[in-house]
This record gives sequence, C-alpha cells and structure tokens, in this order.
Amino acid sequence: MKYLFGLVLLMILAAGGVMGGAIVVRWTDNMTATVRVGPGERVLPMPAGILPRTGGELTPPREERAAGAKRPNPVKTTPESVAKGKALFTIYCAPCHGPGGKGDGPVTPKFIPPPDVTNATLQKQRTDGFWQHVIGTGGAVMPAYGEALSPEERWHVVNYLRSIAQK
Repeated sequence: MKYLFGLVLLMILAAGGVMGGAIVVRWTDNMTATVRVGPGERVLPMPAGILPRTGGELTPPREERAAGAKRPNPVKTTPESVAKGKALFTIYCAPCHGPGGKGDGPVTPKFIPPPDVTNATLQKQRTDGFWQHVIGTGGAVMPAYGEALSPEERWHVVNYLRSIAQK
C-alpha cells in the first residue's frame, strides 16, 4: 500500500511538472516566435464582392488614388454645404492647414508644413474626387479622416475648399 501511494504521488508530481513546464515555455516564448508586422507594412485586400458596412462607399487603396479622383462631387455647392464644410474644416483641418487653408496652422512649426490648399495651381490640377479621397485616406504625412468624417461630410469640406480658393 505504501508503494502504491508513493507511485500515485510520483505520477501526480510528474504531471504537475509537465504542466508547469508547458506554462513556463508559453509564458517566456509568447511573442518571440511570431513575425513582427509594423503598422502599414501589409495591406490585406478585401475579398471580392463585399461592401463596407456604410453601404457602398468606394475606398480604393492609396495607390489607386486615380480611381477616387474620377468620382464626381454628388453634393451641390450651396451656402449650407459650404457652412458645414467650414465647420468641419475648422475642427479637422485648420490645426495644420490654418483657418484660411494657407498651411499656417498652429501645429505647423512642429511638423512638415502642409500645402496651401488655396493655391490656384493645386486647385486646377486636383478634382473634387481627388480632394475627397485624400481627406478620407490621408497622404504622405496627412492622417486619414475616413473614420472621423462620413463621405458626405468630406464632400462638404471639398465644397468649402473650393469656396476659399475663389476668394
């Protein structure tokens, strides 16, 4: 009986040791064996035939900016649209681009200066669809506001940009 008790005790201790060893290996080797992927290093394509939850908004990757530039502006340039765009521009764009869009915002000394969006050459070269796409997906240094602004709100900002460029 003494030997049977000792054998059972030895088996329990051995099982506990194996389980404890497995926990130690998992604890110490948790993230060292996985591949490190930094933000923006990999772009996973969406499967074909699906739509975003917001219902059909075209959001091509940055390298397909030309597809976004071909979209026409569905929001008419009205005083209400320009006012909405100005309010949104003040919140999201003015810290970098400045209140008049000249690229003289309060955070400009700390970062790479943003472009003057009222520049006549820039205004002629870029379509409304391009501006709306850049606002949504961001640029080289500009953050993306696709999650903060709906597509319609981005079109209002585009209408405001066009209105301040005419002044």
